[in-house]
Amino acid sequence: MTTQEQERPLAVLVGVQLPGVDDVEHAADLAELGRLVQTLGFDVIATVSQRRGALAAAAVLGEGKLRELAELTGGSGVVPSGAPERKNKARARRQAEAGEGAEDGGDLDEDDDLGEGDDGAGDGGSAAPGGGDGERGAARRATVVAVDHDISPSQSRNLERATGAQVLDRAGVIIEIFHRHARSRQAKLEVEIARLNYVAPRLRETGGGGDRQRGGIGGKGAGESALELDRRKIRDRIAELKQELAGVQREQSTRRALRQGQRRVALVGYTNAGKSSLMRALTGSEVLVADKLFATLDTTVRALHPEVRPRILISDTVGFIKKLPHDLVASFRSTLDEALEASLLLYVADASDPTFRDQLGVTRSVLSEIGASEVPSRLLLNKVDRLSEEERDALRLEFPEATLLSAKIPADVAALREALIAFFEESMVEAELLLPYTKQSLIGEIYENARVLSEEYDDAGGRLVVRAHPVALDRLRSLLSR
Repeated sequence: MTTQEQERPLAVLVGVQLPGVDDVEHAADLAELGRLVQTLGFDVIATVSQRRGALAAAAVLGEGKLRELAELTGGSGVVPSGAPERKNKARARRQAEAGEGAEDGGDLDEDDDLGEGDDGAGDGGSAAPGGGDGERGAARRATVVAVDHDISPSQSRNLERATGAQVLDRAGVIIEIFHRHARSRQAKLEVEIARLNYVAPRLRETGGGGDRQRGGIGGKGAGESALELDRRKIRDRIAELKQELAGVQREQSTRRALRQGQRRVALVGYTNAGKSSLMRALTGSEVLVADKLFATLDTTVRALHPEVRPRILISDTVGFIKKLPHDLVASFRSTLDEALEASLLLYVADASDPTFRDQLGVTRSVLSEIGASEVPSRLLLNKVDRLSEEERDALRLEFPEATLLSAKIPADVAALREALIAFFEESMVEAELLLPYTKQSLIGEIYENARVLSEEYDDAGGRLVVRAHPVALDRLRSLLSR
C-alpha cells in the first residue's frame, strides 16, 4: 500500500433494509453509495446493514448495530443521555403493527446482518478496518459514516455522538460531490444554493450558543440567538445567490434562443452511463471523461462531427441518480432545460449494469418532473462490449426499439451518427427563399440553418432552394421579411 493510499480517509456505509426492498435492490443501493463515497475521496472499509421496519428515531440503527458500528469508528456506541431519543407515536404504532417493536427495540435481530457480500460495497457486513491486519486496523478508524438514507438533523447528531465520526446522509454525500465538481459559474451557484438549503436546518449551537442579546447595526437583532443569526445569514446568502443565478440564467436563455430552430440532441441518463464518452465520440471534442459518478455537472454543447448542414448540436447534461436531493433538481432546472428544449433526447443506459432498468426509471422520472417527457426520444444501451453475444440477443428481444452500441467502437458511433442525420432528414421540408440584395448579410444565416440545394440570382435578388426544419424556415422567413 502506498503512502498516498494510506492517507485516504476511511468510511463505513450504513444501510437499513426497509419493508418492500429486496436483497438485490438493497445491495445495489449500498454499492452505489460506496461509489459515491469513493468519488468523494474515501476508502470504504466496511458496511453495517440491518433489516428494520423503519429507521430508529434516535440514531437510525438499533442498539446492537450501533455498538457494532462504533467499533469501526472508535466511538462509544451509545447515544448520550443528554440526547434522548425523540418518541414518535405514529412510527411506534407502525413498527408495532409490523411486529418490530418501537424505537430502539425495533430490530428484527441485533445480529441480523445481511451477510458477507450482500451489501455490494466495502468488505461486506461489518469487517474490521484495514482488512486482516489487526494492528493497523486498530490504529486506523473510519472517520466518516455514510448513511444510505435521508436522515434528520437529530439522527445525524446522535450518530455522531455515538460513533465519534462525521456523519453524512445520502443527500449530503451527493451535494458534497456536486460542490467539488462544479466548474462553471452557473453550476457553482446552483450547487451552493442546494448546499446552504441542506446545511441550514443542521446548524447547531456552539460553545455558549443560546445566548440572546440586542445588537446594533449589523449585529444580532433583539432576542436573536447565535444560531438564529447564522440561519438568517444563510437565508440572506441564498437570496443573493438566487439573484445572481437569475442573471446567469437570463444569459443562458438568450444563448438557447439564438439556437432556436437548430437541430439539437441532448444526451440524458444515469450518472456514469457513458454520456460524456459518447459525446466525445460523436463530436470529437475534448470533454471530460472519467469513470466516476457526476464527472459532468455543466451542460456542454458541441456540433456533430464531421459537420453536416444545417448543423446538429449535441448536449451532454448532468447525470441522474436515485434519491437525487429535491433542492438539486430544483437548482439544476436551468441546466436541465437543455433537455426540455432539445429536438431529440438520447436516453443513455449502461447495459452492463444489472440495475440499468431501474436507472432508466429514475431518468424518466426526473425528466417527467421538468416536463421533458413529451420530447421525442431514443434509447441507447451503451457499453455492450462488456456483454456476451447471448446477453446482447436477450436485450434485443427485451428492447427491440433500442440501439445497442459501445462508445468505444467507431463503427457503432458512425451508425449512430447516420441514425441522427436520418431522424432530422424526416422532418425537413423543401422551400424557396428570396434573398434581396439588401439582405445579403443573411446568407451566412441561411447556410447555417438550412441545406442550400440550388442558388440563382435575378434582378430581385437570390432565389435559394433549401431543405430545413419548419421552425428554422419560419425564423429565416421572418428575418428576410423585416
